[in-house]
Amino acid sequence: MVSTEYERRIAARFAGFDQDGNGYIDREDFNAATKALLAEFGTAARSDKGQALYIGAEAFWQGMAGIADRDGDQRITREEFVSGAVKRLRDNPDRFAEIARPFLHAALAVADTDGDGVATVEETARVLRALGVGDDIAAGAAAALDADADGRIGETEVVSAFARYFTVPE
Repeated sequence: MVSTEYERRIAARFAGFDQDGNGYIDREDFNAATKALLAEFGTAARSDKGQALYIGAEAFWQGMAGIADRDGDQRITREEFVSGAVKRLRDNPDRFAEIARPFLHAALAVADTDGDGVATVEETARVLRALGVGDDIAAGAAAALDADADGRIGETEVVSAFARYFTVPE
């Protein structure tokens, strides 16, 4: 049962990871996210970028499972997700950023269609939409990541924003 406002907000983030809506987060949700990103940007799974994205997704899954999968069944329930975030991440959002970094780095590389090391606001919005974020929210979130309004979003901005969103400080 979700008892605090902080826990309620964390629980709302659960759906973002539960890609197939089956009520728990597992390795398949991370694979589904990877496949969706690769399809969105026309990137082959066997390419260097595709392989890096799969490796990043696996590292992210392993890190999240290590934090939240209390019963070791290779599935994270909503309750485990909330409990893991409350107990292990609330006071250390950098920990979450570090487990997400390999996936986010690889996702930016896939989105970086011109190879300049950063994604445009539109490319970032495409990543968010591919991960299931609605059009309006994706566009607004991508624009908000571009704090200096130069039209470019790098890894530092994405990783810190991701950690803030999913650890939702009190």
